[in-house]
Amino acid sequence: MHLLQTTINKICPPDANVYQAALARLADQARPHGSLGVLEVLSARLAAISGCLDVPLPKKVIVTCAGDHGVVEEGVSLFPQEVTAQMVCNFVGGGASVSILAAHAGATVRVADLGVNVDFDADLPIFHKKIGKGTANFARQPAMSRAEAIRSVEAGIEIVNQLVAEGPIDLLGTGDMGIGNTTASSAVIAAFSGREVRELTGRGTGIDDAMLAHKVAVIERALALHRPDPDDPLDILAKVGGFEIGGLAGLVIGAAAHGIPVVCDGLISTAGALIGCELAPMAKAYLFASHNSVESGHQYMLDRLGIVPLLDLQFRLGEGTGAAMAMHLLDAATRVLAEIKTFAEVGIDNAHEQAC
Repeated sequence: MHLLQTTINKICPPDANVYQAALARLADQARPHGSLGVLEVLSARLAAISGCLDVPLPKKVIVTCAGDHGVVEEGVSLFPQEVTAQMVCNFVGGGASVSILAAHAGATVRVADLGVNVDFDADLPIFHKKIGKGTANFARQPAMSRAEAIRSVEAGIEIVNQLVAEGPIDLLGTGDMGIGNTTASSAVIAAFSGREVRELTGRGTGIDDAMLAHKVAVIERALALHRPDPDDPLDILAKVGGFEIGGLAGLVIGAAAHGIPVVCDGLISTAGALIGCELAPMAKAYLFASHNSVESGHQYMLDRLGIVPLLDLQFRLGEGTGAAMAMHLLDAATRVLAEIKTFAEVGIDNAHEQAC
């Protein structure tokens, strides 16, 4: 708990003066005021986070956190648990969806084992942060202990610290891998929001109506059994979460403490971001939402966080794929602020907003 609290205490708000300077420059650029919409908001936020108006983002990293879930014993997924470990190897080999999209965005993918039910070779080039070989089946007992929940969040913080020690990072993306983790993520937002589970639960791996109804029933039974405290994010994480979800929360907190903007992926990454921001509300100033997942619980997470997703591509994959796509927009936003000329710089009378 010491690392978690000391990291939270290090989070400072972005520079309000730079934010205002960014808004002033945007308003004075040689184009109709507000005409680049969301890109303007993004550029001002990134400027405030970095402390300057010219914010290149050459070093981008996506960390994909992996973990297994005991709740798969309840038959909530089309895929067996073994797929989690297989996909970790695919990420390392560069053959996964996020590997391709990240490369196109100029980002590096790093994989973290928070709780995969396999002993990976120690030489495998991943972050070896295993808390346990998968969580317990939360339909029958808490997913993990409170101590393990804290440890999973702190593991995410440690990953950010290690990345920063390796060299400067300009933008961090978060992604996930774990069979059964849409069940855990839906349970997380249900515990926070108190809304009906059926409103918040999607098809995950593509389950049919009967399996979806069963998935909803499993989550309802778990929430009734454990009664997670909506005012205690660590209690929710421990009772119905996942090791990789805790790691994702730690990534957000750790990035904010280092002044690094972080763009989260879809349902699972946003569940982690939600827990992170409930633990450290100031971290939200560093958080960007990449896209709106088709998983029904995602929008409720975004609403609770008060952030608007940048894209709607009908994604429901995870891995960090949405974060990779959003990085293109964040790159563009920095160039909008730094490179579009002001009326004064091009000699146009601002009063008339004449076209050249």
